[in-house]
Amino acid sequence: MSTPGTLVGVGVGPGDPDLLTLAAAKAIAEADVVAFHSARHGRSVARGIVAKHLRPDHIEVHLVYPVTTETSEHPGGYAGAMADFYDEATERLAEHLAAGQTVALLAEGDPFVHSSHQHLHSRLAGRFPTRVIPGISSITAAGASLGRPLVEATETLAVLPGTLPEEELAARLGEADTAVVMKLGRTFGRVRDALVRAGRWEEAWYVERASTPDERVLPASEVDPEQVPYFSLLVVPSRVGDPASKRDPSPAATTADDSAAKETGTEETGAEETGTEGAPAEPTMGEVTVVGLGPAGPLWLTPEAKAALSAATDLVGYTTYVRRVPLRPGQVAHDSDNKVESERAEFALDLARRGHRVAVVSSGDPGVFAMASAVLEVACEPEYAHVPVRVLPGVTAAHAAASRVGAPLGHDYATISLSDRLKPFEVVRQRVRATAQADLAIALYNPASKERTWQVGVVRDDLLAIRDPQTPVIVARAVGAPDERVSVTTLGELDPGVVDMRTLLIIGSSQTLIAQRGADAADSVVYTPRRYPDLATDPSTDAQADAPTDTQADAPTDAQADAPIEQTAGAGPTQ
Repeated sequence: MSTPGTLVGVGVGPGDPDLLTLAAAKAIAEADVVAFHSARHGRSVARGIVAKHLRPDHIEVHLVYPVTTETSEHPGGYAGAMADFYDEATERLAEHLAAGQTVALLAEGDPFVHSSHQHLHSRLAGRFPTRVIPGISSITAAGASLGRPLVEATETLAVLPGTLPEEELAARLGEADTAVVMKLGRTFGRVRDALVRAGRWEEAWYVERASTPDERVLPASEVDPEQVPYFSLLVVPSRVGDPASKRDPSPAATTADDSAAKETGTEETGAEETGTEGAPAEPTMGEVTVVGLGPAGPLWLTPEAKAALSAATDLVGYTTYVRRVPLRPGQVAHDSDNKVESERAEFALDLARRGHRVAVVSSGDPGVFAMASAVLEVACEPEYAHVPVRVLPGVTAAHAAASRVGAPLGHDYATISLSDRLKPFEVVRQRVRATAQADLAIALYNPASKERTWQVGVVRDDLLAIRDPQTPVIVARAVGAPDERVSVTTLGELDPGVVDMRTLLIIGSSQTLIAQRGADAADSVVYTPRRYPDLATDPSTDAQADAPTDTQADAPTDAQADAPIEQTAGAGPTQ
C-alpha cells in the first residue's frame, strides 16, 4: 500500500490574488491535486484567485454545489442535498489521498471561517493526514477597505452569520463592541431589522467583494436590499477607532445637578441643525429605556439589556449603578443622588425630547422598587406623553438571593419593602403580619439603612407572634459581588445586627424546608414545595400545581422604597 497523501486546506484570501500568502502559493505548487468549489454556473472564485499558480499537470477536482440559494427537490431538503454532496466530495478526494497524492483544497478567505473546507476536513481528518494554511479573511479585508480599526483596547469582535434569527442577531449585535455579519444576500433585510432593533444601524457599513476590482464600500443605509450578493458583509466597526470619537475619547460623567444647564437649554449639546428658513430644526424624538442591570456584574445582565445600554447615547441613574456600566466612546453618563428619582426621570425624558436615546439604569429589575415607576409616573404627564418609554426586565435581588440557597420562593410569596420613606411604618407592619397570616414566603427589601436600624427587630417580633421560631430565614448580603455573604438561620435566631443596607431577607413559609443532601453541611438546600398540604389530596389542584411553572412577574408594591430606590443584592445599597 502506498503512503497516504495529505489534505491541505489552503486559504486563498478575500479575492485579490496579491493577498495570497507565500505559504498558500507554496502549498499549491507542491500539491498533486487542486480541489475547489463552485455553484452550478461553474465559475470558482477560489480557482480564479490562484489561477496563475496552477500547472498543466495539476489534477483539478471541481466540486459543484447541487444547490446554493434555490430550493431543492431532495427528500431531505437543502440540508439533505448538501450532506449528500459533501459525502460524495469526500470520497472523490479520498481516492486521491489513498493513492498517495497531496490534495490542496482551496477556500476563499480562511479555511476555518464559514468555509466549505470545514465540512470535508471533518470527514477526512480521521482517515488521512491534514494541515491547514490560514488565509486573509474577508473580515479583516473589510476592515482594511473601510480604513477603520475593527477592535481596539478591550473591545470585543463578534462574527455573526446573517442566517441567525432576527431576535438573536439583535441581542448579539447589541452586546458586541464590533460586529461583522457575513452570509448576507437574501438575509440582508433581516440583518437590517436586527441592527435597527439593537440601535446599531446608523453605525453599519456595507462591504461588497472586498479587495477586488468590483469592491463597493458604502453606508449600510444606502444599500439596495435587492442587489446584495453573497460575497458581501456588514461591519459595525470599532467605536474607539471612530475618528469622530478621537475628539473626546473619554467623555466625563456628569451629575443631574451638573446637567441643569442642559435641561434648560443653556449649554450646547452639539452642532445645531437648522431648517430651510434658518430657524432651528425640530429635534428628532429619542426614547427612554429603563434598564434592569441585575443584582451585580455583567453575568447577570440580559442580552436585551446589553443591547439597550450599547445603543444609548446617555446613561442616567443613581451614581452607584451608572458606574457599573462601562462607557463606550461617545456616551455620556448623568449620575445623581439616590433621593431624586422624579428629577432623574424628568431629566431623562427631557433628553429624549431632544433626540437622545436614554438608558435609565436600575439595579435588579427596574419594576421592583426601582426607576420604572418613577419614570412612568413623570412620563404620564401631558408634556411627556409623546416620548417613547419602554422597560427592560432584569434579574431581581430576591430571585438572585433565593438561587444561592435553592428555591425558598418556590411557592406563593410576597415582596415587601421595610422602608418607611414613602409609606408609614405601621403600614409596613400591617402588610408583614397579613402576609405571615396568609402563610406566604416573604422577600424583605430595604430591611435597614444608616438611618433605620431598628425596624428589622420589630418585624422579626411581629413574625414570631405568628410564625414558628424554626422558620428558615435567608440572610443574603451583596449577592453577585466579590464580598457576597449568604447564610441560613431561623426566625428565632435572626440577629438584626447582621442586617445592613446591602442585605435582603427571605422569610420562609410554614412549608419551607432546610434539607440535607449530603454529609457536608454545605450540601443543604432551602426550598418551599409547590404543593400545599391542605390541597394535596384534591385531584383538581394537580393542574394548578404543575402549570404554569414560572413564578409571576415582579409587581412592585411601592413606587419607591428607600435610598437608593433601585434594587441591588450586590454592589450598592439594597432594594
